[in-house]
Amino acid sequence: MCGIIGLVCKKGIIDRGWLSKGRAMLLHRGPDDSGEWWSPDGNVGFGHQRLAIIDLSHTGHQPMEDGTGQYVAVLNGEIYNYIDLREDLRKSGHLFHTCSDTEVLLEAYKKWGTDCLEHLTGAFAFAIYDGVSRTLFLARDRAGEKPLFYKISDDRFVFSSELKALMADPDFSRKLDLDALDHYFAYGYVHGEQTILKGTYKLLPGHAMLFNMKTHSVNIWRYWALPENSPLHGESIENLTNELEIHLVEAVRRQLVADVPIGILLSGGLDSSLVTAIAARSTSKPIKTFTISFPGHSSFNEGPYAKLVADFFGTDHNELVAEPASISLLPQLARQFDEPIADHSIVPTSILANLVGKSVKVALGGDGGDELFGGYSHYTYLQKIERLRYYIPEKIRNGVSLFASYVLPVGTRGRNHLIGLRGDAARSISAINLYFDEVSRRRLLSPLYANMAYSLISPESKKAIYVDPSLNIIQNIARTDFYTTLADDYLVKSDRASMLHSLELRSPFLDHKLIEFAFERLPDSLRATLNERKILLRRLGKRMLPKSLDIKRKQGFSLPLAVWFKGEWGKYMKSVLMESDPMIFDRKVIEELIKAQFRGFANADRLFALTMFELWRREYKVTV
Repeated sequence: MCGIIGLVCKKGIIDRGWLSKGRAMLLHRGPDDSGEWWSPDGNVGFGHQRLAIIDLSHTGHQPMEDGTGQYVAVLNGEIYNYIDLREDLRKSGHLFHTCSDTEVLLEAYKKWGTDCLEHLTGAFAFAIYDGVSRTLFLARDRAGEKPLFYKISDDRFVFSSELKALMADPDFSRKLDLDALDHYFAYGYVHGEQTILKGTYKLLPGHAMLFNMKTHSVNIWRYWALPENSPLHGESIENLTNELEIHLVEAVRRQLVADVPIGILLSGGLDSSLVTAIAARSTSKPIKTFTISFPGHSSFNEGPYAKLVADFFGTDHNELVAEPASISLLPQLARQFDEPIADHSIVPTSILANLVGKSVKVALGGDGGDELFGGYSHYTYLQKIERLRYYIPEKIRNGVSLFASYVLPVGTRGRNHLIGLRGDAARSISAINLYFDEVSRRRLLSPLYANMAYSLISPESKKAIYVDPSLNIIQNIARTDFYTTLADDYLVKSDRASMLHSLELRSPFLDHKLIEFAFERLPDSLRATLNERKILLRRLGKRMLPKSLDIKRKQGFSLPLAVWFKGEWGKYMKSVLMESDPMIFDRKVIEELIKAQFRGFANADRLFALTMFELWRREYKVTV
């Protein structure tokens, strides 16, 4: 992967220093090479930090111009099908001077224009300057593996892989977007096109943008969406398993293409074990696999499961022992994540990326398997809730929900499930994974909301938009998870944590053809039922994995946060929170959360969310 940055101005740039400063902020994304390009009139500038993965020679240097000098591109990510595309373009008369996928992207744009997106398979965010039409074309991959931030003002348009690069501009506004802040404390991440900073946006996954330099206007459109579910009537499980295997094999083999060493993050769970199985039989030499263990925390040790898979497939296995995570890691992560993120698995993910990055530059992981094939526990739970709606009168359900919101203390186990009893399926889905519900957010952020001149659209309502009343509960859960938690939490975590250590992390399950198969062809009965989850994928696991492996085991990549809170981590987090901005938080509420945690309530995740926000706010000097 790489880091990209650029700007367009109505008038020529007098001081070009900002672009260089912003590019330098992306050094961790690409320490192998750097470059800048300016248009002859000085109105357009591109910057690039390169992590050399394909075509390691100087010919892969970016920003990359075509042979005419009229087209220039910067690319973050990989075009996995670039070899096939190059051959197709050659047959059409296109000439190539490098072995780089960036040059293939440029020539694809010259042939098909913005329709080139229909031909790309990959994880990418890119910008192409078209000197003929005086436009800037930007796009982001379908699942949202690679980030792209932008801001438009009266006299300029700027974009970058990370928000911190845009903040290198001394005139960049660092005011909180209150809608985004509300969403962060609801779900632990900032969703959609909003960012945590007012006036700055993200290009959504599966979307493209055309900026017209003549009119200073922007056109944004969606070029890809999840297909409708339309399984073939009477199709056998065996045929679907075969098709799933074909798609997954093709995805893994495409993502094994690189001119540098590649490894696999192997947890011993179903998803990463399947990736390992396919990779092992697709290469002539033993593939490197990596797992991580936390000494003293046996319940978080995945080593034995990973070793079982590694031994079965004969991989070059490495079990990495993590040193006890120091509290000094938290400010470092707050600095790396341009927007605060509450998912505490950023800690082990970063530790693993740091260790793995010392051996390989590219690693394949299992992100996306749960979203595509129904792996989360709420697939089962929400089906049960749907049944309860037919037996429990609405007045009783609403009463229980209100009781949970207003009476049960935050941190009471099962509180979110009770809150979700109110209303319809959209309400239940929006209550999943809440950090602070609407009532508790109003208490926590009471100093802020007391001075607000307008009311917010609640994050719960925004999430409920993804629920289609014409679809059943399984379809709605899967689509909502894909468009929200996967895109704005898990993939953000994977990208920033891996890029912090200059490691490219690839996700075969997010190959768009595999995504389309899962959402279009998979019957609900093979995704999740009241008793089983990940049914079709586990069937493939039985076919390909060791029989002694427990493929029903489900353990998220996590850390013993509640235990650590009792020691040094708790003291540090408490000290940070007791000095938090009183214009934003009601400190009495924070004190209640801390006391409740020591009395056995489940508030460690919420306190981590608060700590990461406050550390981020201080690092970037953000104000209300």
